[in-house]
Amino acid sequence: MNLIGTSTELEEIVAHLKSEFEMKDLGKTRYCLNLKIEYCSDGILVHQLNYTQKVLRNFNEDKTKPSSTPIVVRTLDVKRDPFHPNEDDEEIFELKVPYVSAIGALLYLAQCTRPDISFAVNLLARYINALTRRHWNGVKDIFCYLKGTTDLGLFYTHKSSRVATPYGPQIDYRLVGYADAGYLSDPYRARSQTGYVFTIEDTTISWRSTKQTLVTTSSNHAEILTLNKASRECFCPREVMVHIRSTRGLTSVVDFPMTIFEDKAACIEQLKKRYIKGDNTKHIAPKFFYSHQQQQHQNIEVKQIRS
Repeated sequence: MNLIGTSTELEEIVAHLKSEFEMKDLGKTRYCLNLKIEYCSDGILVHQLNYTQKVLRNFNEDKTKPSSTPIVVRTLDVKRDPFHPNEDDEEIFELKVPYVSAIGALLYLAQCTRPDISFAVNLLARYINALTRRHWNGVKDIFCYLKGTTDLGLFYTHKSSRVATPYGPQIDYRLVGYADAGYLSDPYRARSQTGYVFTIEDTTISWRSTKQTLVTTSSNHAEILTLNKASRECFCPREVMVHIRSTRGLTSVVDFPMTIFEDKAACIEQLKKRYIKGDNTKHIAPKFFYSHQQQQHQNIEVKQIRS
């Protein structure tokens, strides 16, 4: 059983539970759901070293040669792209390799502590029903990358930066997001990629990399869809922060708009001007301009950042 609260609350809860049940206090949580939690002098490190090593052993990849990237370089040349559509004479590996099990294990890593493999795993998960040797080699590439980065994880620092406000310097607990779209990352089905990540104090707390379900007609269109997804996602972690701080009696800070960084200036300007039905936007559904409304309400602020 994991308990969360202040020191006083934890002592009271533990004392009450011990009076009602026969139990043993194991101290701080150090291992939970394959997540290893290490308490350092300057923060908390959450990683999956043991789980990663177990996955490599299960798929006989624990002796593999480490690599520095989780995916090979792609190209728009169909004949040279390792993830081009299946050819008629290609052999299907459906029952010969544990592809589904490998993707499931990698998805758990990507969703818990390893955002660096999210795109590669998301890409390979699309071929579960029609995998070939190329796709299995792609899974092995991720295993090689994990072999050399087994100790990577998420570090949550105890230190707090400060930001200047009209009321003096305040501790900066603002949520910061980064959103980007990969235009036509799947050129064979004319789909783009949505990617975003949210951080607090430079620590990643939420991320996603997924293929868009709509066909976009331009990179600007793809970026608008990505900002729409990111704008909707950012309110969930913000509400969690507000709840935790209010229930713990922590001091509040000045309510700043959440900042989301985007690299396409044209997209940022278009969202500031609201939905205008013209030749460049009439094919984009008005609902995707949700981020414009949130900027008007000063809930978020979209800023440009270099790619």
